Amino acid sequence: MELTLIAVVGVISIVAVAAFSDRLGLAAPLSLVVVGIALSFIPGMPHPMAEPEWILAGVLPPLLYSTAVNMPAHDFRRNFKAISGLAVVLVAVTTLGAGWLFHWLLPDLGWPTAFALGAVISPTDAVAATSVGKKLGLPSRLVTVLEGEGLVNDASALVLLRSAIAAIAGSVSVWGIAGDFLYAVVIAIAVGLVVGYVNVRIRALLDDTVLNTAISFVIPFIAFVPAEEFEASGVLAVVVAGLVTGHQSPRYLRAQDRIAEATNWRTLAFLLESAIFLLMGLGLKRLIDEVHDDGLGAWRALTIGLVASALVIVVRMVFCWPLVEALRNDRKKAAQSVPKLEQIQARIDAAPADDERFGTKRFEHMKTRVTRVSADVQFQLNEALGWRGGVVLAWSGMRGAITLAAAQSLPEDVPDRPQLILIAYVVAVTTLLLQGLSLPWVIRTVKVPGDDEDRLRQEYVDLLGELSAAASDVLDDPDLTSPDGHPVDPEVLNRVRDTSLMRARPTPAEDEEATPDLAAKADQREQYLTLRLAVLDAERRRLLALRSLGTYSSRALGNAQKMLDVEEARMQQLSDAGR
Repeated sequence: MELTLIAVVGVISIVAVAAFSDRLGLAAPLSLVVVGIALSFIPGMPHPMAEPEWILAGVLPPLLYSTAVNMPAHDFRRNFKAISGLAVVLVAVTTLGAGWLFHWLLPDLGWPTAFALGAVISPTDAVAATSVGKKLGLPSRLVTVLEGEGLVNDASALVLLRSAIAAIAGSVSVWGIAGDFLYAVVIAIAVGLVVGYVNVRIRALLDDTVLNTAISFVIPFIAFVPAEEFEASGVLAVVVAGLVTGHQSPRYLRAQDRIAEATNWRTLAFLLESAIFLLMGLGLKRLIDEVHDDGLGAWRALTIGLVASALVIVVRMVFCWPLVEALRNDRKKAAQSVPKLEQIQARIDAAPADDERFGTKRFEHMKTRVTRVSADVQFQLNEALGWRGGVVLAWSGMRGAITLAAAQSLPEDVPDRPQLILIAYVVAVTTLLLQGLSLPWVIRTVKVPGDDEDRLRQEYVDLLGELSAAASDVLDDPDLTSPDGHPVDPEVLNRVRDTSLMRARPTPAEDEEATPDLAAKADQREQYLTLRLAVLDAERRRLLALRSLGTYSSRALGNAQKMLDVEEARMQQLSDAGR
């Protein structure tokens, strides 16, 4: 009964704090941490401390999977240099720098333990940064980089932490650590790819939305557990599985299944994220008491934590400068390649498809390859990450609850373990509150330019034109027939033509009016629904083909995908109701 009451009060508190934060324009995670810290000092207030295994193996996999599923694979690929730099190289640099600092400030702390603590405070938590950034209109590319960093850096840090803990018990070499890291990454990617592809193919066989969503809840753990058993990175396997699932779902899963899954996963992710931030705040008083019980100085831990916070902030700022310069150089190279790509494209356009110099398949492959490269170049030119974005990127290094959970996974026999955990806690809370609360001011001060709304609006209109062409191909087919093999009723054909993308999108009210008009004749209703679904299927296939070329932004593709999903789900419900 007590656990039930705690759960009910916890959920109500989370929702109330989140709603209040939204009114104040604050990121909910920041408010939850502050509320938790304040509550932890109230006499008689319980101080729950989740086991690190619950966080690292129970909460982290579904949170990463939820984010990865919604991350466009093309965006992840196009920003791989920035993401890998922040999530791998910066994590390693921070681990080394922080390890040296801890060994210097705590001379009795061995090098392996110092580096273990450095690995603990190295990964960032992008939840607060992206929450603030989206509200203030940060460009899509910057948000993608932050989210991508948050997906991968946990894996990097945990692999380094595992190696450092192994070094505490024995001896390891630099080459051994590098080999372990490479092994963990390769095996994790392989496991994630297999789980992601098998996931969508099996769930495509289910016609029940509830069952489909239920299976999706265990996919993160199906990827996590075997990767960990192979001593690889379970969290990286989860990320890869999520990216594959998100990329393949529109091709294999029904629209209503994806809509229901997205809603349920958003709710679950919100509760899990909020709960760990609230627990993070509630744990402060308990950590301080544990340090005092061991006869250690809490003020000393606080001071070292503040110094370490300054270090990780400075290291990130220094690292981001050459990173942004490298991205600017990539943009210059992209601009220089435009004339050459235009020449190649012109030669391809002028050559006949059956040119004897190329086979038909090779010719089509060449056209597709040039189109994709040109699209990547345009992405570099249209979505540049300048110095203003670099400032925001540098200031978005907040740590989170994963840092605290990782610290609690340090071996029990590590000297001064409570003090080390408190140091990690101070780093997490300091960066979260200092950078999180000031991030809106930084964004407004540097005036980061948002997405080009006019360009995106025109891009969306052009994309709708492409989908209209796909619909037209279906409706203008001279061999078009109804499911029973008879010609389609002209009235039905005109109705579908009027409600397709060829002219104007119907509102739900208009669409509901259109179908009852045909209800007097069951065969007309069936023809209407069947033809509408066929048109939507053609539009979806065209959308996926355009997505593979990369000629449209993920934002335009995502909006069109949602539009098709809503229509298809409604049509499928009407079709199922008529059976």
